[in-house]
Amino acid sequence: MPESDAFTRPYWDAAADGRLLLRRCRAEECGAAHHYPREFCPYCWSENVGWETATGRATLYTWSVVHRNDLPPFGDRVPYTAAVVDLAEGPRMMTEITDCPEPELRIGMPLVVHFRSAGVTGAADAGGGFAFPVFRPA
Repeated sequence: MPESDAFTRPYWDAAADGRLLLRRCRAEECGAAHHYPREFCPYCWSENVGWETATGRATLYTWSVVHRNDLPPFGDRVPYTAAVVDLAEGPRMMTEITDCPEPELRIGMPLVVHFRSAGVTGAADAGGGFAFPVFRPA
């Protein structure tokens, strides 16, 4: 399970509410969105970045079906589809594809985010469980 701290708490709280957050650079010459969340822009190195709610739309960039994983909790869910998606806002994100048999997957197919709960129920800042963004066909 991830650890929630003062920086990541907004991300995990939004996920618990069914919203995917990104970070966007607020530097005048940049404005790039990025994911995974960082306290600086990975493009221009500005520390003037903030949280933004993503649309939750993406397209499939690539995937691989995992048939064996000895790490909990993944071993209980094999096979599963690990994927990289292009978010509508621009960044690429590693995730999982659900609710779609592997033969139906296609590069560029439209996807939409939904959230998988894990751990104890409750918001991350309350010491409870987490909700993880995963994607399914739109």
